[in-house]
Amino acid sequence: MSEPHDTAYDYDVIVVGAGGAGLAASVSAAQAGARVLLLEAEAEIGGSTQLSAGMLTASATSVQEGLGVQDSPPRMFQHYMDLNGWRVRPGPVRMFCEESAGTVEWLLDLGVEIPAQVSRSAHEPGLTRAGVEDVWRGHVPKDQGYGLVQVLDRARARLHVDLALGSRVEDLVVRDGAVHGVVLDGEEATAPAVVIASGGLAADPDLVRRFLPDAGIAGDALFVVAAPGARGDHVGLAERHGLALFGQGWGLLLVTAEFQRYHHWQSGFPPASRIHVGLDGRRCMDEDAPYAVSPGILKDHGGWVWSVFDDDARASLPPGYADWDPDRVLEEAAKGVVLRADSLEELADLMDVPADHLTASVARFNTLFAQGRDEDFLRHESLAAKGADAHLAPIATGPFHAVRMLPAELVCTHTGLEVDARTRVLGTDGRALPGLYAAGEAAGGILGERYVGGGNSVAHALVLGRVAGREAAARAALSSRGEEEAA
Repeated sequence: MSEPHDTAYDYDVIVVGAGGAGLAASVSAAQAGARVLLLEAEAEIGGSTQLSAGMLTASATSVQEGLGVQDSPPRMFQHYMDLNGWRVRPGPVRMFCEESAGTVEWLLDLGVEIPAQVSRSAHEPGLTRAGVEDVWRGHVPKDQGYGLVQVLDRARARLHVDLALGSRVEDLVVRDGAVHGVVLDGEEATAPAVVIASGGLAADPDLVRRFLPDAGIAGDALFVVAAPGARGDHVGLAERHGLALFGQGWGLLLVTAEFQRYHHWQSGFPPASRIHVGLDGRRCMDEDAPYAVSPGILKDHGGWVWSVFDDDARASLPPGYADWDPDRVLEEAAKGVVLRADSLEELADLMDVPADHLTASVARFNTLFAQGRDEDFLRHESLAAKGADAHLAPIATGPFHAVRMLPAELVCTHTGLEVDARTRVLGTDGRALPGLYAAGEAAGGILGERYVGGGNSVAHALVLGRVAGREAAARAALSSRGEEEAA
């Protein structure tokens, strides 16, 4: 039986944002017996979660157990913290790791399908190796992020959570040192607990320049794949109410070719037989390095690298993709965006790199991949994880091509309202503001400089959303009894 409701408030819990984090928070709060209002600034639900592959990183799940994968929250925590140099908040990160399995099981109970089978990509349901993991934790749901959103929204409807689309929150209602609701259209909607799940700031160029200056490396090549509602509304709330922000300078920028305009689902993929060389003309990385770490590698080489491939590789690209298409590469070569030359020496001149360095690097590449073993950068292991053969065709047939690879695809930002291990939002004085919680990209402290595995942001949204909804409902129950939560 649910707790009695405080009729002095319009709702028990108000959730701001109906992406993955907000939907999870609203469902979780409603399951705890709260009357919930879910507000969405856009005309539809889903946010960036709906645009994603839906993959979640999680430890000690039934899916892992079904495949014989041994894992634990302490192991995930150690890996997560070490990869981020212990620069993220240990308490919230431990909560995230400990709650991840329960969130996966919760989603399975709601109807999400994640079969206990091996997956070789972020688009095949099952368990996959997702980037820089120490053990497989990438849980890929059926029907991708869209499927997650649909399952959560059906649960929202069953639980009678009120949904208001086109409702952008302007401010918080703060009285007597606590949050008591939100302001929208100049009117107050009241509740003793509010969850901010309004997304990141990738869709606001000014905020991107302020909080993720590395996005400027790509210049005009930068493109954003986050939802249009990711306008950083939480930043304004922080500035108006003395709330702490955490994660400045961090976000996920995927490495893409200078001519790419879309996420790889639409743009396609570069040819397997390609070599990445730095500004000195030498090979400098595993060309299939996980996106969690590849931008950092580029940063060590001046911010970008060259990708070099031959004409056989260009011609072998499957047609029909928006960017990595044989004819599109030629079109970009005609514009001068892709460099094209009959010999590697001529190409090196166009690239402004030492010709002997480039030719030696390509010769070494060809020798290594004829044997199917990359002694220098261990790319054969990255290829094997994808189920691909590491015996690659040589880069030998002119004309040869080179294109700049840049951290140009902005996926998500990590500057959010600093939260504690209960998802309570902290003020600049380090104390929690009673009644205020945050989840997803609007929450800071867990998403760090290094994106941990595939599914870091989706898991972060759903885990924190579920916890925030539960905590907010508990706050509302205390309020209904006239009690006060300890600060």
